[in-house]
Amino acid sequence: MQVKDHTFLITGAASGLGAATAERLVAGGARVMLCDLSDSVNTHAQTLGESAQACLADITSAEQMQQAVDAAVAFGGERGLSGVIHCAGVVSVAKLVDREGNPADLDSYANTVNINLVGTFNVMRLASAAMAKNAPNDSGERGVMINTASIAAFDGQVGQCAYSASKAGVVGMSLPAARELSRHAIRVMAIAPGVFETPMMSELPSEATEALAAAVPFPKRLGKPEEFAQLAEQIIANPMLNGEVIRLDGGIRMQ
Repeated sequence: MQVKDHTFLITGAASGLGAATAERLVAGGARVMLCDLSDSVNTHAQTLGESAQACLADITSAEQMQQAVDAAVAFGGERGLSGVIHCAGVVSVAKLVDREGNPADLDSYANTVNINLVGTFNVMRLASAAMAKNAPNDSGERGVMINTASIAAFDGQVGQCAYSASKAGVVGMSLPAARELSRHAIRVMAIAPGVFETPMMSELPSEATEALAAAVPFPKRLGKPEEFAQLAEQIIANPMLNGEVIRLDGGIRMQ
């Protein structure tokens, strides 16, 4: 599938990975529907010009995400919605037992899983239902879906039970979803980023950020959102990429 003249829904598009992906796809001739909870998504859409629109939506809400998908389909005109790049999510850190011997908060764990995993499923089910109605393109494709996992799905750190479990769930959905949606000619992929320059990473102390960058075999730095966007574009363009999770991490394996 070519990026040019196709329409893509991008969640978590106000900043970081989602914002960079929107910029790259618009530069490639696509239309993008930017979706986020932050009002700043409207500002970002305005900077991208007529090829971008924005909507405010909670990925865990069936009603709000249906409205976002419907808006993207309408923005796509005759071709409808051709793809989804799902970047929205949260990071959480909590030990099972804290220093005072107290157990982790159950509601916090459930909230992380609800946003990162249930929210991903919500976006997938609504977007795939819309893309299944598309007429196939010249190569027989109707759509492509790219989810965001994390290397924490494989190399989870202390305190990352909730986050790692939620991202491992995203990994686990990739192949069965790709198998199921094959009859609709919709591909499903996931990207598992390593340590990237995102707003969430900026909340860490500079010493911690420097240590993470030094742990990357090569290149010895944090990943750039533009590199995530580049991979997303390559996945869209390559029809043989399906049912797989690609680590985008410079070779780092967290201790």
